[in-house]
Amino acid sequence: MGTRSAGIIGTGSCLPDRVMTNFDLEKMVNTSDEWIVSRTGIKTRHIAEKGTATSDLAVIAARRAMESAGLVPEDIDMIIVATYTPDTPLPSTAAVVQRELGARAAVAFDIAGACTGFIYALAVANQFITTGAYRTALIIGAETCSRFIDWTDRDTCVLLGDGAGAVVLTQAPEGRGILSTDLGTDGTGAGFLTIPAGGSRMPPSEETVRDKLHFLTMNGKEIFKFGIRIVSKTLETALSRCDLTKDDIKLLVPHQANMRIIKSAMENLSFPMEKVMVNLDKYGNTSAASIPIALDEAFREKRVADGDIVALVGFGSGLSWGTVIFRK
Repeated sequence: MGTRSAGIIGTGSCLPDRVMTNFDLEKMVNTSDEWIVSRTGIKTRHIAEKGTATSDLAVIAARRAMESAGLVPEDIDMIIVATYTPDTPLPSTAAVVQRELGARAAVAFDIAGACTGFIYALAVANQFITTGAYRTALIIGAETCSRFIDWTDRDTCVLLGDGAGAVVLTQAPEGRGILSTDLGTDGTGAGFLTIPAGGSRMPPSEETVRDKLHFLTMNGKEIFKFGIRIVSKTLETALSRCDLTKDDIKLLVPHQANMRIIKSAMENLSFPMEKVMVNLDKYGNTSAASIPIALDEAFREKRVADGDIVALVGFGSGLSWGTVIFRK
């Protein structure tokens, strides 16, 4: 019998209705549309309305992914939600999603991998499906980044948006599905992208709220250097594990962090931008949601045909990185 692997049979996404433009941000902080576009490539981002939680976006994306796969909630036996913006510390956001979907047969848990979270979740689910322990997994990347943004910090508030993307994984025919993965973490860079307060190290208090320690902080220069360097490294590692080269890739879907990072990384790889899926100009950086949202868009735009090789590459807080190579 051939080696099993997991394949993507459905995709879905959800973006909040409210759109925030760079011109909106000009009224809030000392910035400009020209400055934001030239440094990030971002023109607009979607912001969840007050009262909307991460699970609300996740459930809509999940339903759309199941619909495209032709499945019902009872068919799902595993749900993984990748998020750094859970509804609550307890329970997991995945448990809330399971309840709302009515997927009673599914084991459900979260992965806190920030911008690499969706890649980690795909790799984890692939292992369970490869061993035959589970048959059909719903993998969701969902974030309400706007809840953890200091809207007076122009270095971070221009970057992030809200959204959710989902895929359905099940056992793939031989030669199809996930061909290889590469995951990595370098905890020495953990302080470069962090939300300092709200956990056991620094529990919520009047002081932490006053000092804005529940908001995201970032060392932009270090993240920029890391992103450019790690994309080529993890992609080449994953390709070598399945005996493919970058020339075999029909579409590369990177984490939508920053246009300058993506372009610089592709220059390092000598990889053509025409084969790179980019939508950060519309949505900004949606962290764990960025890759599944972009993948759903690419599938709907028919940018990938059956048999094509697709590479998904994530990087972010941790510092963490990961690549998944699959044949559609």
